[in-house]
Amino acid sequence: MPDLADLPVFAAARTRLLSAVATRVVGQDATVEAVLTAVFAGGHVLLVGAPGLAKTLLVHTLADALGWSFHRIQFTPDLMPSDITGTEILREDRATGARELAFVPGPVFANLVLADEINRAPPKTQAALLESMQERSVTCSGATRALPQPFFVLATQNPIEQEGTYPLPEAQLDRFLVGIRVPYPTRDEELAVAALDTRRRSHVAPVMSIEEFQLCADLVEAIPVPPVAVAHAVDLCRASRPDAQASPWVREHVAWGAGPRAAQALVACARARAALQGRAAAEPADIRAVAPLVLPHRLVPSFAAAGAGIDGVAIVKRLLETVKP
Repeated sequence: MPDLADLPVFAAARTRLLSAVATRVVGQDATVEAVLTAVFAGGHVLLVGAPGLAKTLLVHTLADALGWSFHRIQFTPDLMPSDITGTEILREDRATGARELAFVPGPVFANLVLADEINRAPPKTQAALLESMQERSVTCSGATRALPQPFFVLATQNPIEQEGTYPLPEAQLDRFLVGIRVPYPTRDEELAVAALDTRRRSHVAPVMSIEEFQLCADLVEAIPVPPVAVAHAVDLCRASRPDAQASPWVREHVAWGAGPRAAQALVACARARAALQGRAAAEPADIRAVAPLVLPHRLVPSFAAAGAGIDGVAIVKRLLETVKP
């Protein structure tokens, strides 16, 4: 059983990770904190932002800092499911002439998988990630193979380029624990980025073993969440559903609300946020703080809302204003 007295170990690990990421990534402090929250909560991440905001660099740097195996999959319209999961090939033993089918693992067999521009691949290929993300396994030719542990998918998406893209289905969006909108840097940060030598990339040595990561993940699971915080998570999700009990504003602006998995995600991220801040218990304030990460990509705005420029972020902001602990 994890001992919450070990929280200082968690705090020290967080500091080392932040320092390692900062050697390559300028700024983006809120984005880095959100990614760490999701990873320590045990979930996958969807990073949404314009090109050039260091999304790919952040993921690669995190893999280096954790010392994990890392594979990048560049999603394109011609990418096939087997290009992700792997395939069987016929091999011949030159000495005996015997032939047998051998499985060649795809790039999904890594601790950290970067699904770059995931919305550029067709739905059939996107769906190849579903089992991997949910079950942490791959089924090929009737055989199920476990993926390395730990296993995380960090996907990137470009929101401004729509030609030749395929929107992610709601079922797959729900598999991402958090959706993070990566902002543009401040002027001072952009000055620092512009002055970097892009021909060289600093070396990042691992700062945490897999065993230490698992200890931290176990600590997060042990963080207690009081009933009032759990109830607030459930109330936020229920308030987002445009049924008979919903407010007139929600019924007008939301076509599809958050499901029960969203409430679980709110609680898991609240635990991780509390642990990252060195607190031995989560609070309703943690639920509210992680709601903008957990809920927007799980909500489907109505046609009227989309026409008025109201997206999932605006809907969650409204929910937080009207639903109190």
